[in-house]
Amino acid sequence: MNTVARPLESIAGFAALLRDHGMKVGIAEQQAFVQAALRLPLERAARLDPAWRAIACHDARDWQRWPELFDSFWHPQRVKGRAKVGGQTRPSRSLQQVVQSLHERMDGAAPSARSGPADAALDAPPVIEDEAALQRAQGGASRTDALHDRSLSQWLPQDLALLQSLAEQIARRLRKRLTRRWHDDARGRRLDVRRTLRASLRTGGLPIHPVWRAPRREWPRLFILVDVSRSMETHAQLFLRIARAFVAALNARVFVFHTRLAEVTPLLRSDSVAVQEKVNAVTAGFGGGTRIATSVADFHAVHARAQLQRNARVWVLSDGFDADPPQRLAEELARVRARGARLHWFHPSDARPASESMQAVIGQRMLVDGFSRLNSLRDLADLAKHLR
Repeated sequence: MNTVARPLESIAGFAALLRDHGMKVGIAEQQAFVQAALRLPLERAARLDPAWRAIACHDARDWQRWPELFDSFWHPQRVKGRAKVGGQTRPSRSLQQVVQSLHERMDGAAPSARSGPADAALDAPPVIEDEAALQRAQGGASRTDALHDRSLSQWLPQDLALLQSLAEQIARRLRKRLTRRWHDDARGRRLDVRRTLRASLRTGGLPIHPVWRAPRREWPRLFILVDVSRSMETHAQLFLRIARAFVAALNARVFVFHTRLAEVTPLLRSDSVAVQEKVNAVTAGFGGGTRIATSVADFHAVHARAQLQRNARVWVLSDGFDADPPQRLAEELARVRARGARLHWFHPSDARPASESMQAVIGQRMLVDGFSRLNSLRDLADLAKHLR
C-alpha cells in the first residue's frame, strides 16, 4: 500500500474544511487529531471517526453535521456533492494511508520517496513549529492569545467578542464634550430659579424643592471611512468588522469608498449571516481604483454636512494610495478640520503611508491628530489604552 506523502497536509486540509463550515478547529485540535491517529492500531483506523468527532464538535449542531463533512473529505464516493470541500491543499485522502504513514514516521521507518521536509514536525505532534507551518499553509486558526500580533485575516470567531469589548473601552475613553445646553440633575450646581419658584407654589411659596441643573455632555459623533479599493481588499471586510463594533458601542456612521462613497451603517446595525453577505456584496462591488480626496469631499459636503461639528471625530482606514492630485487630499481634510472635526488615520502597514498624497497631508501639521497601525487585536488594544 502506498503511503501518503504528507499526512499532515491531509489532516490540515480536513481541518480547513471543518473551518469553512463554521466549526472551531484550530491547531490544538489538529494536533489532537494526530495524537489520536498515533494511538490507534493500523487495523483500527476506521475508529478515528468517533475519536475525531469528540475532539472537533463543540455543540449539537457540529455533532449533527460531522458525518457528512467527514465522509465528504475522506470518503467522497459516499457523498454526492452535498458538502463543499475546502482547504488549499489537495493531498491523497485515504485515511488508512494517513494513519500508516504517521505510524511509520513515529516508528523510525524510512520515509516514502515522495516525502518532503513539510512533515518533519510530525515526529512530535505538540511541537510549536508545526503550528507556524500549518498557519502558513491554511491561514489557520490557532489557540494563540488574540492579543498577539496575529493578522486580522486569521481571526477566530471568538475574537469578535474581544473586539466588541475593546470597542466599548475606546468609547468610554473618548471624552464627552461640554455643550451650552443644560439638563436637570439632582447633583447639579446651578439653581433653576424659575422652576424652583414654580415648584414652591405647592408649599405656600417656600422653596422646599429646589431644581438643580448641570451642563449637558455629549459623546463625540464618530464617522468611520473604510477604504475598499483593490489595494485594501485583504483588509476591507475585517476593517468593517471593527467598524460594526463601533456602530454598536458608539452609534458610529460608517462609509466605504474606492472611487465613490457609500454609507453602509444600516447594514452594520444588525449582526446576522444575511447582513454580512450584504456587506460582502457591497465591498465586492468596489475593489477598483482609489480616489480618497473625492470621497472625502463627498463625505463632508453631502453625507455629513450638518453633523461635522466640534464634537465630531473622523477615522479613515486606508493605506493612503490616492489617484486624485496629491495636494487635493490635504485640502479636503483641511475642510473637514475647519468644521471642528478631529481626524485620525489608521493604516494596515507597519510604517506610515508613503504615497505623495499622504506626504502632503503629513507636511501640514495638526491636520491629522495621529497615524496608527491597525492590523491586529493587539493594535486595537493599544488604541484602547492611548486614544483620547
